[in-house]
Amino acid sequence: MQESILVVDVGSGTQDMLLYQPGKNLENCPKFIVPSQTQIAAAKIRKATAQRKHVFLHGFLMGGGANGAAIKAHLASGLNAYATPQAALTFNDNLAVVEEMGIILCDKAPDPAVPIWLGDIDRPALKQAFAAFGLEYPVKTAVAVQDHGYSIKESNRTLRFQLWKDFVMQGGNLKKLVFKEDIPEVFTRMRSVREIVPGAILTDTGTAALLGIMADDYVKPHLNQGILAVNVGNSHTLVAAIRGERVFGIFEQHTSMLNTESLSQLIRRFQAAELTNAEIYEQGGHGSALHPEMSPGWNYIAVTGPRRSMVKSLNWYEAAPYGDMMLTGSFGILAGLEIT
Repeated sequence: MQESILVVDVGSGTQDMLLYQPGKNLENCPKFIVPSQTQIAAAKIRKATAQRKHVFLHGFLMGGGANGAAIKAHLASGLNAYATPQAALTFNDNLAVVEEMGIILCDKAPDPAVPIWLGDIDRPALKQAFAAFGLEYPVKTAVAVQDHGYSIKESNRTLRFQLWKDFVMQGGNLKKLVFKEDIPEVFTRMRSVREIVPGAILTDTGTAALLGIMADDYVKPHLNQGILAVNVGNSHTLVAAIRGERVFGIFEQHTSMLNTESLSQLIRRFQAAELTNAEIYEQGGHGSALHPEMSPGWNYIAVTGPRRSMVKSLNWYEAAPYGDMMLTGSFGILAGLEIT
């Protein structure tokens, strides 16, 4: 008999959660859309800054973004920021760079400093929330985070896209990127989540979003011919050419660097199998990778993501598996586990 699973898709703005309960319609399973941990940590840092208090960051490597901006503002205000080496890796894989930012590495909180826990999954808070609604906290957990990969030699956006390119060239099966057991050493953010939640299943948010689009009942009939799956996230936009269960091409750009026209132009070049890695990278994005077998076409376009309104005027199909766009990634994780 299948167990209940807590499925969490961690974004830069929100963490989108589904409590999968076997035997219940997915539409009726409990759902939570709440601020992501980076937003929560950033708010705590900003509060300390406003109160003119130093901070001590401890816990685990987690996603950056909002918390990184908050800590830079905190330091710029003349206040101190202390961090354990493990928590400090949130801001850069190279701890020497972290120290250059002005963060002071130490193992214990100096006095006085406000302690702030870092981590992508706050289990005590989740257990408290579940208990408040009379829900049993599940034994199994599956989590998606955006993991750029670990490197102290090259930029994270370069490494992240090299990992995507290797994936495309090696067969492009998204389900192989859902890690039930061993997580490759390069994915330090995923490994950090597993430290917090032992035994958790991990994958990338991009993988989860693409699998979620493929799980939409209106998208499924087009998969044999081939689709473009577009995830317009709060921070990143990921586009993949998918036929059957195989990804033939992929590109990723920062959403803040796109508008309706620029994304439409990139899509047209991608459909023509002409979009180069240099075009994306030189614009400040991650890159583009096309398998040699990717031929022009890919006319059916399905879009999801919290910033999908950017392309509303283009009349692309708006994917919403099981009627809930915000849980596209969570449903994608379940699809990757072959549960849905």
